[in-house]
Amino acid sequence: MPPTPRDADAPRAVRAAVAVLLVAGAAAYTSWALEAVLPTGLSPLRTYVSELAAEDQPYGAFYRAVDFAAGVLVCAGAVVGLVRLRCRSAVPRVRALSALGWAGLVLFGAATAADARLFPLSCAPTVDAACLARERAGLVPATHSAHAVSSSVAVAGALVGMVLLTAAVRRAGAGGARQRTLLAVLVAVELAATVWTLAAVFAFDAGHGTWGLGIGQRLQVLMIAVWLVCLAWLVLVRRRR
Repeated sequence: MPPTPRDADAPRAVRAAVAVLLVAGAAAYTSWALEAVLPTGLSPLRTYVSELAAEDQPYGAFYRAVDFAAGVLVCAGAVVGLVRLRCRSAVPRVRALSALGWAGLVLFGAATAADARLFPLSCAPTVDAACLARERAGLVPATHSAHAVSSSVAVAGALVGMVLLTAAVRRAGAGGARQRTLLAVLVAVELAATVWTLAAVFAFDAGHGTWGLGIGQRLQVLMIAVWLVCLAWLVLVRRRR
């Protein structure tokens, strides 16, 4: 990915497997949307998505399991994409963009899985004053700090994958013009949502409220999921100029 004449040799079953893994991972990555029907007690306007999976939350075990599955599925799809479907264009820059983009998605999937399985939050600091006080006093488990790092790594990997693979798709002329434009729009919205989320996190840490942290982060993770589905479609149909 993106497809080139020599990529046509890739078995359809391989491309289908990559597409299915990416779509399944994207679906699992949007499990937070179930908060619309589950009585989580957390406000989607101001809470971190990962607080749904905190150890003291009623549906924490469920969200941790689904998030872990999302990371494993995306990581598996990206590994196969990196090994079997990375661009074999005669243009070295396109090959490099494609390979690094798939590697970014591998990092995103691995960090997401680690985030859910190894470094869950113990409580929800945006809604639990006692949790926030313990966190600021350094009295929470070390998993809180590790969670912040792994979450940052996951987002960084997603951004690398989205930006570089979208650039590779455009340079190689993969897909149709509308698909290429859609990928670019999703990347732009993702970058804007990331800036919003970072600003909200800094505001919260400084004691100035949440600045719509929940909305910004949910938009951020939604754009990643939608982009993964679009990428899966391009992998499956492998249209080219």
